Amino acid sequence: MPSLIDIRRRIRAVKSTQQITKAMKMVAASRMRRAHERIVAARPYAKQMLRVLHSVAGRVDPSAHPLLAVRPTDAPGARIQLIVVAGDKGLAGSFNSNVIKAAGNFIVERPGQQIELVLVGRKARDFFRRRGFPVRGEHVNIFSKLSSTDAKRIADAAIADFTDDRTDAVFIVYNEFRSIIQQRTVVEQVLPIPRAGLEADLAAAGGPTTGAGWNLDRDRDGRIDEGSLVDYLYEPDPATIFAELLPQYVHTQVFHALLESNAAFYAAQMTAMEAATKNSAEMIESLTLYMNKVRQAAITREIIEVVSGAEAL
Repeated sequence: MPSLIDIRRRIRAVKSTQQITKAMKMVAASRMRRAHERIVAARPYAKQMLRVLHSVAGRVDPSAHPLLAVRPTDAPGARIQLIVVAGDKGLAGSFNSNVIKAAGNFIVERPGQQIELVLVGRKARDFFRRRGFPVRGEHVNIFSKLSSTDAKRIADAAIADFTDDRTDAVFIVYNEFRSIIQQRTVVEQVLPIPRAGLEADLAAAGGPTTGAGWNLDRDRDGRIDEGSLVDYLYEPDPATIFAELLPQYVHTQVFHALLESNAAFYAAQMTAMEAATKNSAEMIESLTLYMNKVRQAAITREIIEVVSGAEAL
């Protein structure tokens, strides 16, 4: 049975840990609020830009810009780059492990393909470096002062690899912020820019499957309106427009993923620290009760010894 001094020492240690977890919870809550505000401000622009450019990409010839070029990615030997967005720190529950697990599943599901990793966050770097995975680039300690410059640096490197024919496709895996208690692991294609599912609609409507652009309307039943197959006129020419918009699309998608991951990390950390604080309170209560029992037993034993000594005299 441990002595009272040992139990009191353990209670003090747990109380010190509880103070740390409380402070970390408050810090995470404050940072999560700011990160969530940035997501709320960025989401409408990011989603609308993705929707428009996916639609435009589906209406033009893939040869109009190198970032639209579709290359075979299912065949053995295909070169794929995977951007893994994890955190720089731990104590965030299953946040980092979920991303790492999703990246591992992505690699396992593509046997025979050449997959290079771009690791964002110290946890992702440490995990995959130790296991000998091919790493194309590393970006650590960027979440303390996250800015669009960091996303642009990551996106420009991916664009350069794709346009220089060093990779056939680029994907990104990250945690999407849904709520304080829920984060969803997402794997998205970054390059080539995904094309909206338009060709099947055009074929069903009896129209051409390629062209400069098509403006499609649908009726209440979801059927395509053949009268809305209007060819877009570009001013300036499509090549000039795509040269400006498509790299900006990649920058936006990467920055959006970083913002989502940053907010999801602080939400996961806040939840984990709250659970740790509750667990420490329960442990303190249990240790205090055990200490009282030990002390009561010691007092009872001392009384018995005094009474036994008095009777012996």
